[in-house]
Amino acid sequence: MNCIYCGSENTQDALVCATCSRDIAIPLTLIAERDELLRKRKLLLDELRHARNEIDLIRGHRKPR
Repeated sequence: MNCIYCGSENTQDALVCATCSRDIAIPLTLIAERDELLRKRKLLLDELRHARNEIDLIRGHRKPR
């Protein structure tokens, strides 16, 4: 795992950077929250894409796929 502060390479299970001594541990709860937010973002982007396609169809700009 690379340190987000100095860029040094550290072991995957490191809690503190070996070079700059800053805290680099990411709690599992934050990782799970990030993954959930990424999943929700993908769903919203898919929904937005679908809505744009429907609007284009209504306006007559494109033919249905």
